[in-house]
Amino acid sequence: MTKIASHRGGAILWPENSLPAFRNALALPAEQLELDVHLSAEGAVVVIHDATLDRTTDASGPVRARSLAALRAIRLKGTGGAGLPTLAEAAALTREAGKILRLELKADGAGRPYPGIVPACLAVLDAAAMRERTVLMSFESRTLAEAAAATREKGLARLVFLLGEKPWRGMGPEGAIALCGACRAEELGLPIGELDAASVGVLRAAGLGVSAWGCNDEATIRQGLKLGLDVIATDDPPLALHLRG
Repeated sequence: MTKIASHRGGAILWPENSLPAFRNALALPAEQLELDVHLSAEGAVVVIHDATLDRTTDASGPVRARSLAALRAIRLKGTGGAGLPTLAEAAALTREAGKILRLELKADGAGRPYPGIVPACLAVLDAAAMRERTVLMSFESRTLAEAAAATREKGLARLVFLLGEKPWRGMGPEGAIALCGACRAEELGLPIGELDAASVGVLRAAGLGVSAWGCNDEATIRQGLKLGLDVIATDDPPLALHLRG
């Protein structure tokens, strides 16, 4: 059965990557909660999609330029006063709900992997007893390779390499399979519009799981379900649950 991940907590329905969104999403029977993390100035792990504060908060500038205390004083738009969550808060909520955490490690504003983000996230997950119930994802192959090496003895639920449409179209399934092997990713995540039965078949034959994001309306959700993907990430988890039946 294709599992459903509430993307950024269900961004169509609730303010993305906020504690109110996470609580609402975790009350649903969707199996996974998806979110994104960046690092503060001192290396604390905070939940936000963009490398900058401008789009989703009442502040501006790079996330990395502010301390955790300063970030905690910032309010998320549309929440009525909620602040930026920490990974520790999101992990605790996910553990209490008995769900899987689908965690994307983002790059900084220049597209560079954050030094230290892998051990920082693992420390938070271990403190919450959530390492083995966390799917770790990244567009950065170096980040995934570092995570694979760091979790050799005590693993995560899965490592997922994310690939955008342009590199996917450039390298094709064979190139993506080779890159997943190099960074020890066990699953490939792609935009739903890039997947068809043939490509899914090739990826599965290579032993990879296959997932998609952008499954946000009836057509794209049905496509993900029809393809039998491992996971679809959706901004509208109630709709996906309804269509899955």
